[in-house]
Amino acid sequence: MPKIRLATDVGGTFTDLVFYEVDAGQAVVNGVQAVKSHTTPPNFEKGVLAAVEKAEIDEPSIEFFAHGTTVVINALTERKGVKTALITTKGFRDILEIARGNRPDFFNLLYEKPEPFIPRYLRQEVSERLTYKGKVLEPLSTDGLSNILDSFKAEGVEAIAICLLHSYANPAHEIALEQAIQDHWPEVSTVCSHQITREWREYERSNTTALCAYVRPIAVDYLTRMENELHANGFDGSFYVMQSNGGIDTLSSAKATPITMVESGPASGVLGAAALGELIGEKNIIALDIGGTTAKCSLIDNGNVEVTSQYMIEKSQLSAGYPIMTPVVDIVEIGNGGGSIAWVDEDDKMHVGPKSAGAKPGPVAYGKGGTEPTTTDANLMLARINPEYFIGGEIAADMSAVASSFDTIGKKLGLTATEAARGVVRIANHNMISTLKLVSINRGYDPRDFTMVAFGGGGAMHATALAKELSIPKVIIPAHSAVFSAWGMLMSDLRRDYVRTHPIPITNSSAAELNGIFQEMESEAEEAYRADDIDASAVRFERFVDLRYDGQEHSVRVPIPNSEIDSAEIAATLDRFQDAYEKEYTYRLEAGINLVSFHLVAYAEVERPEMAKIRPLDSLQDAVKEEREVDFDEDGIHMAKIYNRDLLGSGAAFSGPAIVEESGSSTVIFPDQTATVDDYGNIHIHLSAHD
Repeated sequence: MPKIRLATDVGGTFTDLVFYEVDAGQAVVNGVQAVKSHTTPPNFEKGVLAAVEKAEIDEPSIEFFAHGTTVVINALTERKGVKTALITTKGFRDILEIARGNRPDFFNLLYEKPEPFIPRYLRQEVSERLTYKGKVLEPLSTDGLSNILDSFKAEGVEAIAICLLHSYANPAHEIALEQAIQDHWPEVSTVCSHQITREWREYERSNTTALCAYVRPIAVDYLTRMENELHANGFDGSFYVMQSNGGIDTLSSAKATPITMVESGPASGVLGAAALGELIGEKNIIALDIGGTTAKCSLIDNGNVEVTSQYMIEKSQLSAGYPIMTPVVDIVEIGNGGGSIAWVDEDDKMHVGPKSAGAKPGPVAYGKGGTEPTTTDANLMLARINPEYFIGGEIAADMSAVASSFDTIGKKLGLTATEAARGVVRIANHNMISTLKLVSINRGYDPRDFTMVAFGGGGAMHATALAKELSIPKVIIPAHSAVFSAWGMLMSDLRRDYVRTHPIPITNSSAAELNGIFQEMESEAEEAYRADDIDASAVRFERFVDLRYDGQEHSVRVPIPNSEIDSAEIAATLDRFQDAYEKEYTYRLEAGINLVSFHLVAYAEVERPEMAKIRPLDSLQDAVKEEREVDFDEDGIHMAKIYNRDLLGSGAAFSGPAIVEESGSSTVIFPDQTATVDDYGNIHIHLSAHD
């Protein structure tokens, strides 16, 4: 009996499921299949189970299950975590309040810092002190700890964050303090900073620990419910959770430090784009994910996915946001998606987003009570989406309500309903173009050197217009693009990041110290994997170092080979730093160079079957569903051919104006663009005939 490998991605509007069957020889049977179901907040597991049922999958046949979820980021943004306390080193109780001085609204004399997730009355101190090298200046004293914990109990605290000064260099005091807390109060959830990261910067580390503790009971409860429901239905396979760093990890690891799941869904899409690029020979990619609530983009340079530990949530033009010091795929996000609401301000100016109609009531076309038009409604008005095949025909689009909503907003602006719909698409595209520039032009990359891989429910709808504006020569719409982030999870290995701050001047004589620290970190990673029953032989490593010039504050991360480091390799690493620094800042300095942090990535490889190729094209005409008038905005209204993507075999070639329809998405191909289909079912759209 074939076994099933599946992945689910819970989004703000839809829950996506991708799966395929494998035989005893791990060959793919019947190709990749996908379904969508509505997201079901706050009980997100119900939407996942509904998707499994919709796909007609028997849980006992599932051998591999990877899950991406928004439960962590939702708990943070909606302030729905648990009551959390902080215990820190004496004298540092107000670190969350002090924060940083890097306020974005610099000239606003009335600016207020973001409010800490943990109020001052729930922040307490213990006596202890380490040096920045981890040596004990003052031993840990737990005198008074019982009084602190009793006060937390009285306040209804459910989780405690533990972050002591310089514990990145030596976690011994945090370990002892956590044990003392558990001895006194075993029911409380605890998170120590060293369990998440051993990187310096006290405020960022403290805030990360606080946020992790804040969401941990919520995440643990959710993952446990999911696990129990699956097991009750006969599931006995491996359960993995998608992490923000672009890898999956075990359920037990995700429960221990759930802050690593903060951007799990978006990260998997970027990893999927990189895996697709490797499969079809595209190394330079701009990944664009347009979902129901947001649009996200990331740049892949020569096959490398950029990962950063300087991640922020809720950062805006008016707020400094909150730092999260865990490795996260470098993604830029904007509140513009298919469900983004169009509105007119008091100055009669139209905006799109960031507010979203979500899954309930959803766009006006859903007929569930929504009255404010969205980007999806605008695409329906312009006939880019077929109202008779809306969400694969699952919903009959309420076009009279859609027209009425645009008529209402149009009257405020002196426009017709159709003109208002065009305006919504233009504004949404403009917002997304600004975001795409942040990951490309603003970082010294020329978009003309890249291919755009667009996915998510709205990716195929907007990608060709965005690429046209940025002179990107080619757009690829992957097979099953509407659920591509879930597909990316099936292409991901287990990944754990180990970052250790250990500042030293880096010279030719530093080789022995570098080798010793990396070997120590590798042993730690192997031991952690063994605890999850993963053999060390399945683990592979990547090494990086964070370097900076003498006298500078921030660093640049560069790779270093996973082999014995000698003086020649140190010289090569310094050259790589100089090149990377100049690319980032346009100059280089004649100054000494310091190593700040060691970064080890530990992968445990997951067996991935070879992807099956689709059948060759029989007849292009057989794939034509109909012809209808479609509004291509500035390119005019044209009679466009409408293709059924399921019938476009490999080798298919056609020109715009055209729309390619599939159950979860529609691809818009403008009049001056051509398209071909490759062996794996991906659509390659060239923006001009000579590209």
